[in-house]
Amino acid sequence: MTSSREFYRNGPAVRQGQPVSFVEVRKRFDFRSIGIGRWVSQPEQVRAAGLFYDALVDLMTILNCPEPLISLRGTLSLQYGIGGRPGVAAHYQPSMRCFSLAKNAGPGSIAHEWFHALDHYLGGTAFDDAPAGMFASKAWLSDATPVVHPLNDDLYACFRSIMLDADGESPSQLFEISAQIDRAMNQVYYSQTEELCARAFEAFIQDAVITNNFLVSGTKASAEAEQGLYPKGEQRERINQAFRHYFNRLGAALNSEIYRNAR
Repeated sequence: MTSSREFYRNGPAVRQGQPVSFVEVRKRFDFRSIGIGRWVSQPEQVRAAGLFYDALVDLMTILNCPEPLISLRGTLSLQYGIGGRPGVAAHYQPSMRCFSLAKNAGPGSIAHEWFHALDHYLGGTAFDDAPAGMFASKAWLSDATPVVHPLNDDLYACFRSIMLDADGESPSQLFEISAQIDRAMNQVYYSQTEELCARAFEAFIQDAVITNNFLVSGTKASAEAEQGLYPKGEQRERINQAFRHYFNRLGAALNSEIYRNAR
């Protein structure tokens, strides 16, 4: 078990206490690029690189998937301490296929932003006629034509568990609460499909045996959790089961592909 002044982690040792650089992060996961803000000092870079490395290895371990999934086959970029927005700790930029974390406020958001990237990536592979750049979750809700494949069926089951009730016909409690809060705030944000799914994915990751609050935090004890913006109870269990099944099968397929290519 390792810890730091600010971030708690309980998981297998992956660096044996040794420092790593962002060059090593990029090399291991094959990110398209990694950008670091000019105001991030060298000691801060070393510390952040180690935290990112641990978090991404933990994510890979929880998902039971190999490195190519983390970088979405080398198509995903990462930024740290650069391209921030006022009041926004982290964000995913679809046009750049890049997720960004603020220097001081972004930690804990990796799982959420990474799922945005996956959702965006799958929009172009899991549906035949989804408009370019559409998130897979939105394409599913919009009744886009699915690409017939067992893995895609498992993905759609994840979306169904998030957006629909157990009967598969009615909107889920998570959606209803999110829409209610949006109406009260005169906005459409929390009830967007991509936001519902990213928060559900956060909950799935936080419920794993491995704990890393640089990777994810706040799905159990936060103002948002108390409002019901994260899945609870029976729905949370259904979502976790759907995600677990999907990523186990996806990981097996990716590992088999890596094995075949290595022969």
